[in-house]
Amino acid sequence: MIIALRLLLAPLLIVTATLLGRRFGPGASGWFIGFPIISGPISLILANTNGHEFAVNAALGTLGGQASICLFSAVYILAARKLPWWLTAPLAIATYMLSAFLWNSFHPALIPSLAVLVGLILVLGWVIPARKVQQKPLNLWWDLPARMLISILFVSGVTTFATRLGPQLSGLFSTLPIFATILSTFTHAQQGGMAAGQLMRGTIVGSIGIAAFYLVIVTLLPLTGSLWVYLLAAVAALLANGISWRFTRVR
Repeated sequence: MIIALRLLLAPLLIVTATLLGRRFGPGASGWFIGFPIISGPISLILANTNGHEFAVNAALGTLGGQASICLFSAVYILAARKLPWWLTAPLAIATYMLSAFLWNSFHPALIPSLAVLVGLILVLGWVIPARKVQQKPLNLWWDLPARMLISILFVSGVTTFATRLGPQLSGLFSTLPIFATILSTFTHAQQGGMAAGQLMRGTIVGSIGIAAFYLVIVTLLPLTGSLWVYLLAAVAALLANGISWRFTRVR
């Protein structure tokens, strides 16, 4: 499972998100990475190797990490209107790191964590409108391989050092916005700041899938003690993001 996670899932996510963005617009790329394709398997591995309590605490951290990604996305959207990608990305990453640091300091429980995350999704999704973006045709042979390599290195690092980080930081850093950064900076450099902003808006809207997934994990894993809960959580994420898809489209 760990080998598959490192060598298959991460690059598969990047490739699929990139191709979705080219077909349906940049908002679709951001929406797709809202699925727990990476953090979900990491959580399952943590539950299997470090125990259910570790996985539940990590899941609470993941909710905080996704809230931090929403703030990361909002800052990127605002900065990308005026700044190039090489200035916008550091500002957004600094926002994420500050938010993650504060979250790790307070250790909020499930209800506050969920309230903050869902509140950010609703507010930011409402105040930042979906816009139609005209995309430029690209033919860069190194584009997808570069994205895939970076994603493999990130997931390998998180799964290797998860135990050393502890449950809260493991959950937080399982949502480290490497995928969002890869996609947004490539889009920003190639298609412009508006396209990158729409991708980040999709990331915010798609975060409801993360919220649904980890709500199921935190509530049912301690009660049942069964790893089959992850299957139910995956269904919840699919249903939630199936609903959120319509909000990535221009009305």
